[in-house]
Amino acid sequence: MKKLFAAILALGLIIAVSGTASAVDVKVSGSYYVAGVYDNNPSLLKDSYSRAYFFQRIRLEPVFKVAEGLTFTARMDAMEGAWDTATTAGSRSAQSVDTGRNFDWERGYVTFNTGIGKFDVGYMAAGAFGTAFSDNTTTRPRIKLTTKAGPMILVALYEKRTEGNTVAAPHYADADYDAYYLAPIYPFKGGQAGILYGYLRSAVNRSAGSSMEFHIFEPYFKATFGSVYVEGEFDYNVGKQRKSEIAGVADIDWKGYAAYLMAKTSMGPATFGAQVGWSSGDDIATANEVESGLGGGADWNPALIGMNDDLATWSGGDTNTANSAKGNILLINVFGDYKVTPKFSMGAAFTYAKQDQNTVAAQISKDLGYELDVTASYKLYDNLTYMVGAGYLWTGDALKGANPAVKVDNDYILMNKLTLSF
Repeated sequence: MKKLFAAILALGLIIAVSGTASAVDVKVSGSYYVAGVYDNNPSLLKDSYSRAYFFQRIRLEPVFKVAEGLTFTARMDAMEGAWDTATTAGSRSAQSVDTGRNFDWERGYVTFNTGIGKFDVGYMAAGAFGTAFSDNTTTRPRIKLTTKAGPMILVALYEKRTEGNTVAAPHYADADYDAYYLAPIYPFKGGQAGILYGYLRSAVNRSAGSSMEFHIFEPYFKATFGSVYVEGEFDYNVGKQRKSEIAGVADIDWKGYAAYLMAKTSMGPATFGAQVGWSSGDDIATANEVESGLGGGADWNPALIGMNDDLATWSGGDTNTANSAKGNILLINVFGDYKVTPKFSMGAAFTYAKQDQNTVAAQISKDLGYELDVTASYKLYDNLTYMVGAGYLWTGDALKGANPAVKVDNDYILMNKLTLSF
């Protein structure tokens, strides 16, 4: 009931402010989607079960222009989740869209121009830089400065991930998780290139005698050469996953790598290309060092079944979607699309994936499997698109771990999705 009241109050505020047109100019954009899924074997095990479900989301993104160079941006999501599932407290994957208990005013930040650049202050988009690879778009409180140095764009920001102190002895006022980033970006004709440097420090476990700190480096590029578009990214993270404050307890070092490359070209109504993504896995033989990369990220979804973030979020986290962050993986994907008419298009993709490192001793195989996907999309209106898709996954033996008695099986999925943007 409280969330329903908050939703009504928020919409009332938008209407009230937009009514004072002389003081504030309001532009509202947004989207709505609803998707239906039939998953034949989500566990990827022999003689298992199937499931069918719908999920949806409503999103509103109003921008209030208060004065020239001064705006306030918000974002609200409502009725996000699976249709009429049983609600489990704290479980987003089991979230019901029942009216009144599913409203999230997710973002709110002010933007203003100054003599040294543009500032954004508040809860805003975070977790994304460069290409979609390695991105996990979310919302966090930030202070962001964007400025220019000649042709270069410079971005500097501070991000608060956790604010806290320890309540158990020993008491610490500092038990925070903070992040600091600096990114120079160079735009050029037909593309751009840049690098993100980040320093992250987490002291949320200080009461247990440890903290974490690491550095990340993420160079990327995007470029068009005639009819060919190419983009790539390389990620490197290094630091301490456990920096011990207890005598006799060893530190745990952390270093990892990830890389991505995609190229595509168009020939008339046809577009085709290929991409490869790799994220280093942890060597289980090294106890005091973690070699995991940051992963391919939830935003990068080259396949309909394997490690698809939508399925991982709304299906309950079955075996075929548990690795939505796409760490410890080598994935190769080829794809193509054909625009049959200006409103109707068809696409296909073929994907192979394997693990970079074994996850258990004496693992039988690193093979995660092969997947074939086909899709078709039709624009009912300029802002309304209907998509149908089907995918088939030939399951690899990596899911057996070290047990040859485990029987895995293939999976197929049928889905359709209606998307409105405005």
